Amino acid sequence: MPAATDRLLAAVEAIYDTAPNPSLWPSALGKIGDCFDDAGAILEWRKEDATFGVIVSESLTAAAREFEAQWAQHNFKGERAIQSGLYFSGEPVTDRHIGPIDDAYLNHPFQKEFLVKHGLGWFGAVGVSPDPRIAVGLSVQRDFAKPQFSDAELDLVATLGRHVEKSLRLSIRLLDTELANLGLGDALARIGIGVFALDWSARVLFANPVGKSLLGEVFDLVNDHLRVRMAANRAPFEAAMTQMLRGGASDLLAEPRPILVGPTSTDRRFVIYLLPITAGALSANHVLTHTRAIVLAIEQKSAEPPDPAVVRDILGLTLGEARVASLVGSGLPPRMAAERLGIAEDTARNVLKRVFEKLNVSRQSELTALLGRLVLR
Repeated sequence: MPAATDRLLAAVEAIYDTAPNPSLWPSALGKIGDCFDDAGAILEWRKEDATFGVIVSESLTAAAREFEAQWAQHNFKGERAIQSGLYFSGEPVTDRHIGPIDDAYLNHPFQKEFLVKHGLGWFGAVGVSPDPRIAVGLSVQRDFAKPQFSDAELDLVATLGRHVEKSLRLSIRLLDTELANLGLGDALARIGIGVFALDWSARVLFANPVGKSLLGEVFDLVNDHLRVRMAANRAPFEAAMTQMLRGGASDLLAEPRPILVGPTSTDRRFVIYLLPITAGALSANHVLTHTRAIVLAIEQKSAEPPDPAVVRDILGLTLGEARVASLVGSGLPPRMAAERLGIAEDTARNVLKRVFEKLNVSRQSELTALLGRLVLR
């Protein structure tokens, strides 16, 4: 296996290992940086007070401390990316997308007094938030002495970002509960999604309270093994589980896709995500020590817009297009969808026009009907 593929596989494995153990994010981000032979990588999110919070690879710890103390309110690159809607689009970006790369850009104090000091400079980033209400970006950091990120490198950033997004569906919730000093068992009990931990043979080792409540409606336990209850949805789940536990590199590196389940006997619908966990990810005294896969079951409320990531994966849209399609297809006019997403109305209408062209529909009612047939409404 080529060295580049080895590094990519190591990064993807590490990304999924963070799902039940967010304390592993610095190590995972370091492996993401290794894919590019760069300084490191960052998870960055916009806080309610308009500053930026960060988790960084271990190589960037000193830079992160200085950032939090002095520069969190002066991150002009993050501000430009958000203001231009680049995190919204789901497309990977680098400095040239938020430029122009002129003297004012290169001589900004954030660049000269902070980034250069720590051997940083160019970035390659992509939005990775599983929650459209939170702006979260994955950013790989590169010394100014090297070239800017190429389009091929940005494609790799986007590939890694899809796996990060999937892992964050669990780990971002655990990060919130860790801040409240809860143990993992208590944290999982409070999460509003079903969580199952499986061993190498797909035997259930642990289920949180929401997961247990789904037994008999969404899942069955057959000889301690998890099985989707609805026959029509069973084959995709079992095939995905077999593929993931087989553990081949090509399987792990494949584009992560959700599994749609429902309607159940109570007419509820769910999106199922499978997360692989490596043998060395969890310590001997960890609640999920022998876990090799985690199953997340997330209910799609009929009164809420469908999950944009699911719309993207099922209909072949970009994440930005899926976010607009999800809201407009749920009945919101473009103006209100734009307000909800924090983008200009003209931007929302232009995105909606592309959605209509891609899906071969011409009216909002047709988009609503399509989502009803193919997604989870």
